[in-house]
Amino acid sequence: MTEHPGPDRTHPVLRPLRETGLTIADPGADVRGRTVRDRDGEDIGTVDEVLVDDQEEKVRMLRVAEGGFLGLGRTHYLVPVDVVVSTDDDEVRIDRSRTTLADVPGYDPDLTPEPDYASAYGWWGVGPFWGPGARWPGVPS
Repeated sequence: MTEHPGPDRTHPVLRPLRETGLTIADPGADVRGRTVRDRDGEDIGTVDEVLVDDQEEKVRMLRVAEGGFLGLGRTHYLVPVDVVVSTDDDEVRIDRSRTTLADVPGYDPDLTPEPDYASAYGWWGVGPFWGPGARWPGVPS
């Protein structure tokens, strides 16, 4: 994957968890396959992969798929973990409404294995994890 320059260094590379050889220590914490809902409870897709940085081995983004039939015609987009407000056994809630997602940048993971992560963070209005002042969600600064 292409590395994008950060302010003081090159940021880590994000890889799908299934390609890393890593596992999630608590299988109950694996959000893959869970429904993603907006702040109003509207269904906006399903987490089909989590992207892990290769330096700290933390989940940084969720790849969400929506629509399609039997995997055909699905739309994928990236959701930074910073906009996740809660998870439970069946769903992941994000701090956005479905209407604002009408213009979320989509991508095809088969055609674009190296998405522009900085642009994805920018669209969601959160700073990238490799930027100044970045912190793990839920951890006080």
